Amino acid sequence: MVVDDHRLLAEALASALKLRGHRVLAAAAPAAGAAELVITRAPEVCLIGTATPAEPGIFDPVVRIKRERPQVAVLVLGPVPNPRGIAAAFAAGASGYVRHDERIEGVERAIMKARAGEAAVAPQLLQGAFSELLNPAAQPDDEGQRLLQMLTPREVEVLVRVADGEDTRLIAAGMGIAPSTARTHVQRVLMKLGVGSRLEAAALAARTGLLDRAGPIQHPASDAGSEV
Repeated sequence: MVVDDHRLLAEALASALKLRGHRVLAAAAPAAGAAELVITRAPEVCLIGTATPAEPGIFDPVVRIKRERPQVAVLVLGPVPNPRGIAAAFAAGASGYVRHDERIEGVERAIMKARAGEAAVAPQLLQGAFSELLNPAAQPDDEGQRLLQMLTPREVEVLVRVADGEDTRLIAAGMGIAPSTARTHVQRVLMKLGVGSRLEAAALAARTGLLDRAGPIQHPASDAGSEV
């Protein structure tokens, strides 16, 4: 089975494999429904295409396929990956990784290896993946950047104000919004960060460096008797 976001690529690869004597059950392109399609048809080998092998969660369909149909050998079809991408594919349960620009003979060899239970990946790609796993690059700010990307600019401002100790009324006044809207923003921030309180949100933001990345905000002048 060949499943890829680009229908033309999927159909071309399926046709080439048919000409070489393989029985291809389907050539489809539903990105979100790839796992369901493979689980339903249960082929011996499935080639799943991806354009972004390093994107978080991109191999979730592979995880699901291997959980529900462990007998299906999954080959990832994608661009030249960075080491983290190839490592993530194998960690998800893939039997191999085939580059988009691979010749049909190479694709066929990968299929045969996968069917035999062997790892199907070019030696240089595998070497790069092992090197990255053994000597990972230090990226201390990754978590803060990931969290920052989850929030809208307005939610980032809300989080900074929460970390500064502002209550709902002060947040609303400082941002020029209704208290109910401010409360909604706060709850959305807590949900996205996966925490249960404002204190936890502030601690997480400080620990990951998110507050440093967000930068300062302009606080409006307040009366001496303002509540905090």
